[in-house]
Amino acid sequence: MPRARTGETKSGGRGRSLAQVYRRFGEGEGAKTSPLYGRIAVALSESAEALDVIESAPARKRQPAIVLAALHNLVLAGEALALARAFAVASDAATREAGLDRIGAAAVEAVVGNAGAVLGRVHARKVRPDEGGRHAVLYPSIGEVARRVGAGSVGLIDVGRSAGLNLTVDQVGIAYGNGQSLGDPASAVQVAASVVGDGQLPPVVIPEVVARVAVGEDLVDVTDAEEVRWLRACVPPDQIERLARLEAELELAAGRPPALVPGEVVDVLPEAIAKVPDGVLPVVMTTWALSNLDLEGRLRFLQRLDEAATKRPVAWVSVEGVGVAPGIPTYGDRRASGHSIIGVSVFDHSSFHATAVGRCWLRGELLTWLAEP
Repeated sequence: MPRARTGETKSGGRGRSLAQVYRRFGEGEGAKTSPLYGRIAVALSESAEALDVIESAPARKRQPAIVLAALHNLVLAGEALALARAFAVASDAATREAGLDRIGAAAVEAVVGNAGAVLGRVHARKVRPDEGGRHAVLYPSIGEVARRVGAGSVGLIDVGRSAGLNLTVDQVGIAYGNGQSLGDPASAVQVAASVVGDGQLPPVVIPEVVARVAVGEDLVDVTDAEEVRWLRACVPPDQIERLARLEAELELAAGRPPALVPGEVVDVLPEAIAKVPDGVLPVVMTTWALSNLDLEGRLRFLQRLDEAATKRPVAWVSVEGVGVAPGIPTYGDRRASGHSIIGVSVFDHSSFHATAVGRCWLRGELLTWLAEP
């Protein structure tokens, strides 16, 4: 059996040994979210050889999430056949326990035997743990703001979501816990959300989408096989439903790939809006993206929207933490209250009309619609 590693490292800035970091992940977060990853992390914590490989990466690249994603990527690329077989056994309900018993050894073998490939991925990539679209909160909001403006067509601009999967919102089906449904019931992407309170979602339809634009500093080309494989790799292989939904969303996105406008959001937003043809309502979407900007950056973001509205209306749909989106009412809620505010805004010739239409929790899986019909 490999000897346990006891040497100290400053991984994560905590002064704990790398072995402790992996064991605590495996027995804590990993065990809760992915039993397969939990077992792998514990096995890596017990292998001096595997830890030597991981420790040769920069300190900020040694964390379990990125190493586990690199291992999953190896499997998807066909470069770790023994680990792939172990993944398959552990992900099958009928053989899960037997698979989990052997998965650790297979993972250690993959790290040690494919050290260069693992480190190459760890160096070149970043973890993208939650790339799915926020359709349940975006669909009624986009439909509502288009109705208010009287728009017959829209151009969607997704800010800060690297794969731009919010841009498929008009092509999905959504079932709400109050019995309402929106979107396409025949779509390969079907999502669900719970609804609290008595407010009814507006029975709207998103107009024709004639432009799709993704904006951000680290965008993913959904037609690039290697980029897409990494997105898949960031989802644990035993999260079957999540992987299936991501696969379906990526297929939708690849069918109508967005225009990519890379760069710092505030700087390139005018370029992104300009990609929406004249006579079409640009709808800028931010879903927990503005928290990456400081207050000055958020105000400049608002200014960019205002500047773009000198010749035509520009809409903004925001799903942000309480008080994060400038100008969006908060219902008097306190900051850091654990939920987010859904806002719809229209900029038109130096006027700014902002409305809060609801609250949501759990990244949009639970919401309440508060706007009047």
